Amino acid sequence: MTHDEIARQQAELLADEARYCSFGDTVHYVNPPKIFESCHGSYLYDAYGIPYLDLQMWYSAVNFGYGNERLNQVLKNQLDVLPQVASQYLHPTKIQLAKTLAQGMKSKFGLDGRIHFNVGGSQSIEDSLKIVRNAKGGKSLMFAFEGGYHGRTLGASSITSSYRYRRRFGHFGDRAQFIPFPYPFRRPKGLTAEEYGDKCVREFARLFETEYNGVWDPKVGQSEYAAFYIEPIQGTGGYVIPPKNFFTGLKKVLDDHGVLLVVDEIQMGFYRTGKLWSIEHFGVTPDVLVFAKALTNGLNPLGGLWAREELINPDIFPPGSTHSTFASNPLGTALGLEVMKMTAEEDFEGRVMKAGAHFLEGLKDLQRRHREIGDVDGLGLALRAEICTEDGFTPNRELLDKMVHIGLSGDLDWKGKKTGLVLDVGGYYKNVITLAPSLMISPEEIDQALSLLDQLITRAKRV
Repeated sequence: MTHDEIARQQAELLADEARYCSFGDTVHYVNPPKIFESCHGSYLYDAYGIPYLDLQMWYSAVNFGYGNERLNQVLKNQLDVLPQVASQYLHPTKIQLAKTLAQGMKSKFGLDGRIHFNVGGSQSIEDSLKIVRNAKGGKSLMFAFEGGYHGRTLGASSITSSYRYRRRFGHFGDRAQFIPFPYPFRRPKGLTAEEYGDKCVREFARLFETEYNGVWDPKVGQSEYAAFYIEPIQGTGGYVIPPKNFFTGLKKVLDDHGVLLVVDEIQMGFYRTGKLWSIEHFGVTPDVLVFAKALTNGLNPLGGLWAREELINPDIFPPGSTHSTFASNPLGTALGLEVMKMTAEEDFEGRVMKAGAHFLEGLKDLQRRHREIGDVDGLGLALRAEICTEDGFTPNRELLDKMVHIGLSGDLDWKGKKTGLVLDVGGYYKNVITLAPSLMISPEEIDQALSLLDQLITRAKRV
């Protein structure tokens, strides 16, 4: 097709989207919305064939690259063998994947447990709420973090700190009590990051000091709250990495008062941070761990959770406690099993940590050359760049919005060719670039990303 024919086709598609599609499941971050037509490796391609280096990879669902041949082939093979089967029956890869994940948890944390599958992250959070409530005698109150995100179903949104996800729909059960998360870049003056982490723990522990602090009955030694839901590294909150000492202090408070720790690894799991689970960096053991997204590299919906044996064994959580028609679907479990095999065959931790160090050093160099980059940080290939005004601290959402638009315009330059850049926006002030590139990204692609980011911020400051 000619350029004009492509343009007409794109205009027709956007008109039909405006007329026939619900906007409720879409984030129209640029105007007009961007349409992509193909993908490969670290790149998306528009109808004109322009490559866009993707630094968010479907919110970290495609950790292993678009069109990963090995994983694609597993999906194709499964289509020919057993593409569908009702979840009241068994199939091999469900059992094999559950065994692989559960044995991995035993080796890492020393606890027996079981795997429960569902179709995605929010649904698996819902299932975890059932497990926690069931184990705690029906208690429905939870702790969660300011800046935390656990999904947009009614139950998951009740433990997600943003009111805007609940505003039009009310509450399903009880809204969580949201506790401050240690945010090193915006910590109080005069404190080190570690001192700030300790301060946050002390403030949380104070809630249990007497019965009049509101959550604890010392006469019976019982908390009104069933669990604390955490992301070890905040995702939508801006890839905020807490001080290393924070979670050890928090876990002691929880253990002392019989409150369960539920770890949300939906975005940070499957080696995003260089470990299979990001909580491994912080030296604490979860009671429940929820996963999704990259388990199938985004090829087929599958999520799930691991829980300690005493929380999920068939006596306490019997058949039919929760159910989805498509839970443990064979396409998803076959892919998940192959992801686990693939990542076990090489030093994935070493690969991700080396690439992350390269990327972070480049971000620090950009920070030295652009006063508007107030903070950069990262763990593995979960990286952040906080965009500010010239003072290097005041949030500057407007500048980042310009950068996103320029990146999606597809007219950046890379070696004399038009190129685009796909960014994700996060943070409390929506001023943080949350960087989640493919875990298979090459050093050359990292250098390209840094060059394009330099172009973006330089151009955005001139607009």
